[in-house]
Amino acid sequence: MEKYYITTPIYYPSDKLHIGHTYCTVATDTFARYKRLQGCDVMFLTGTDEHGQKIEDKAREAGVSPKEFVDKIVEGPRGVLDLWKLMNISNDRFIRTTDDYHVQSIQRIFKRMFDKGDIYKGTYKGKYCKPCESFWTESQLKDGCCPDCGRPVEDAEEEAYFFRLSKYADRIRDLLENTDFLQPRSRVNEMVKNFIDPGLEDLCVSRTSFDWGVPIDFDPKHVAYVWMDALFNYITALGYENSRYDDYEKGYWPGVNIVGKEIVRFHSIIWPAFLMSLDEPLPKHVFGHGWLLLDGGKMSKSKGNVVDPYILAEQFGVDALRFFLMRTFPFGSDGNFSTELLIQTINTDLANDLGNLVSRTTAMVDKYFGSTLPADQRYQAEMDDNLKGMVSGLRDKYQAAMDSFAPHKALEEVFRVVQRANKYIDENAPWALAKNPEELPRLACVLYHLLEATRVCGVLLTPFMPDSCEKLFAQIGAEAEVRTWDSGARWGALPKTVTVRRGENLFPRLDMDKALDALEAAEAAAKKADLPEIELEPQLEEKVDFDTFCKSDFRAVKVKACEAVKKSEKLLRFTLDDGTGTDRQILSGIHKWYEPEDLVGKTLIAIVNLPPRKMMGLESCGMLISAVHTEKGEECLHLLMVDDSIPAGAKLC
Repeated sequence: MEKYYITTPIYYPSDKLHIGHTYCTVATDTFARYKRLQGCDVMFLTGTDEHGQKIEDKAREAGVSPKEFVDKIVEGPRGVLDLWKLMNISNDRFIRTTDDYHVQSIQRIFKRMFDKGDIYKGTYKGKYCKPCESFWTESQLKDGCCPDCGRPVEDAEEEAYFFRLSKYADRIRDLLENTDFLQPRSRVNEMVKNFIDPGLEDLCVSRTSFDWGVPIDFDPKHVAYVWMDALFNYITALGYENSRYDDYEKGYWPGVNIVGKEIVRFHSIIWPAFLMSLDEPLPKHVFGHGWLLLDGGKMSKSKGNVVDPYILAEQFGVDALRFFLMRTFPFGSDGNFSTELLIQTINTDLANDLGNLVSRTTAMVDKYFGSTLPADQRYQAEMDDNLKGMVSGLRDKYQAAMDSFAPHKALEEVFRVVQRANKYIDENAPWALAKNPEELPRLACVLYHLLEATRVCGVLLTPFMPDSCEKLFAQIGAEAEVRTWDSGARWGALPKTVTVRRGENLFPRLDMDKALDALEAAEAAAKKADLPEIELEPQLEEKVDFDTFCKSDFRAVKVKACEAVKKSEKLLRFTLDDGTGTDRQILSGIHKWYEPEDLVGKTLIAIVNLPPRKMMGLESCGMLISAVHTEKGEECLHLLMVDDSIPAGAKLC
């Protein structure tokens, strides 16, 4: 049995998953299901890339450890694992780069490459894009920003280990230009022109400026560069350099890497160079698909233009969403996503064409023959050969498209047959044949042809819409033995006396306006649910006259020093510059929310003409202004901070 290994990139665990994340994984799942349908022994891998500086920074901002941060996003409600379950992703294995066996493998791989001389110690000085975890030279920047994401880059200088990427430049060029390793071909031109021709520089493969990564065991102050850590997941998940699995030796590798175009550089240049260093086989193919665009730009949480796959799946159905993603956008190119286009595709292809074909055919078999076709059927070559020929040749055309990583073309071929079958109904007018008892054998043959065409289309649609095809097969009476890959190329596999079982409409037609309104309401409800549960103090009804208000003297004050008050869990003691030339002391019970060292240098607002009062034996001359609310049952306080350009003593008015 042929072994087939296919992978998606392991995803950075974003706390807001969008339909763009789903696109690549649904596509890879479709290819995996297609190869299983053919009878291959398939291994399908996905997972999460959990190390790196941006993870460490986000965890710090959230007040949790990096591991706690990624655990919540991967395993928590509506996290990565929940989304893959929702979208019916059939991965055989899920890897996290924090898994112990993977960490062990990376340490061993790093040491092997170091011992070979392909990794050496030096000092990195250059540009670094934190969101992309990418190193760049000055010449590679675009308008001074990261050429991949367009965000600003940082100057970076630190001790680091380097991989001799330049050593493999000629072999990488040959791989790209003279093989079909990287697809589609347009990606080859991008890689050669932008990276190979200017000259490959050695790659920084360790960091010392943060801790959240795989530690280099022979030099523990270094952690492995996140892309070195991430890329090797494709083989560590098979057991390479670890004892968790033994599938690497069983022939699953080399496999196929399906990736987004933004990470083609890592997969088509750096990844094969790493493998060349280890004398390991290269992937069979790297395929770089396009992006889903919204309003002309790539979907991104930071841009606020994400589309929630949970909401789309709940509103339109998982299979309809899977089908739309594969049917509408050529897989190697960018595609413009819109909800209107999704609804139009559901109505045109699924409701009007496929759903209508199944519904009309089973209804007529039920109405005219009591759900079971008779054996007496009359074939008419001039009427039937065209449909039969299209169905018989469909699987080969479908296979050619799928093997070329063109699922949209495979679906085009299937729906040519679906549309031809619907036209066949009109050409043969079964309702007219039913009126003449002598035409019943002809009517039975027409309906059999429709059921057989539907069956073959259902077989080939199974990788795209597995649950819906199960329902389709149940309605047309197609048992397991006629749902196979072999039967998909054989006309007449369905028994002549098949019994249908009418069911609910597989794909009800959607009203555009009502569907958009329902989606808008669902999105609004989701946004509301994401908001913190905040309770605010009620506003006072008692009015204060203007003269009384003006007696309160609000001033900008700068924190010169701040310390905790001994024997008090709440109080902080502030030494403030209030613009008078004499330090002012204010005590504030905010230690629960702030550490004193975090406040030094901040510009705050204080009322400075309150009478002094003693607190824990210390005099407090005024009061700092804060905002207070209750969030999910817990009191929250925020000191009012203003722009540091405001001078100490400036009066608020």
